[in-house]
Amino acid sequence: YLNLTQCETMDDLKLQLATTDYGHILQNEPSPMATSTLSARCTEALVAEFQYLQQNAAEPISKFLEYITYGYMIDNVILLITGTLHERDTHDLLDKCHPLGFFDSMPALCVATTVQDLYNTVMVDSPLAGYFRECLSAEDLNELNIEIIRNTLYKAYLEDFMEYCQGLGEPTGAVMAEVLRFEADRRTVNITINSFGTELSKDDRAKLYPRLGSLYPVAQTSLARADDMDQVKAVLEQYGEYKSMLVGVNLNAASGGAGGNELSLEDRFFMREVQLNKDLFEQQFHYGVFFAWLRLKEQEIRNVVWIAECISQQQKDKINNYTPIY
Repeated sequence: YLNLTQCETMDDLKLQLATTDYGHILQNEPSPMATSTLSARCTEALVAEFQYLQQNAAEPISKFLEYITYGYMIDNVILLITGTLHERDTHDLLDKCHPLGFFDSMPALCVATTVQDLYNTVMVDSPLAGYFRECLSAEDLNELNIEIIRNTLYKAYLEDFMEYCQGLGEPTGAVMAEVLRFEADRRTVNITINSFGTELSKDDRAKLYPRLGSLYPVAQTSLARADDMDQVKAVLEQYGEYKSMLVGVNLNAASGGAGGNELSLEDRFFMREVQLNKDLFEQQFHYGVFFAWLRLKEQEIRNVVWIAECISQQQKDKINNYTPIY
């Protein structure tokens, strides 16, 4: 990272990456290389490695790896629903879908011309069918805000993933419980903050909170009634792990820092996520390492792309605002 942050141009960055795992995937890219190209090639390499794991996995690891991809599937389906609602050509949107979220019947979703058709296809042919069946109707896809649909599905997914991991026994159940509880807490806080100034009622806000995590159920009840950032901070400060996270945080800053060394809450969440995933490698004989490896590789790609963006936009004063892994 020290070498990368000292680069002056994208060609310098490409040269530094030549000695890393990313070298071979970038060697044929013409100069000057765009940051979007860098991000796409790095993601493609990660997807290829993850799919290699899937192809060589047997039960129950194969099912565990499939569960990891459900989060990406939710994002992809939401993207296609949005395209259908706005009468866009959904075939064009397929290129924007995350490769890890592809499933066999996904091209069939592009044939749907109405939300009702899309809902019926997802209900029948998608791995997400159970989540749709439990939480949403075809009318909801038309009437609800798209982010409410996303969070409703993600709530069902997190609760289901937690239940599945507990069924795998120890130590997988214990190590995955910690990272999934953190993810549930992060989503609870983000849902609360993002609902300020919207038409979402406090009762509906509470329904979107996952039913797990350190904040469940007591803090979630308080967050559901919160009206501003100060009240959110007051609730989080009652919990040791989050009280320490809030020290020195600008709650109104955007991710990547608002200038200088100022950190946003999202930055701190990323740092906490990295630490939790690193901790998974301290234990043996569990499946959580596959989850942690994928998350840490994604963070590494975000870091490299952040550095590349700062170089290409001549924002060198912010180049060190990435989330360190080691």
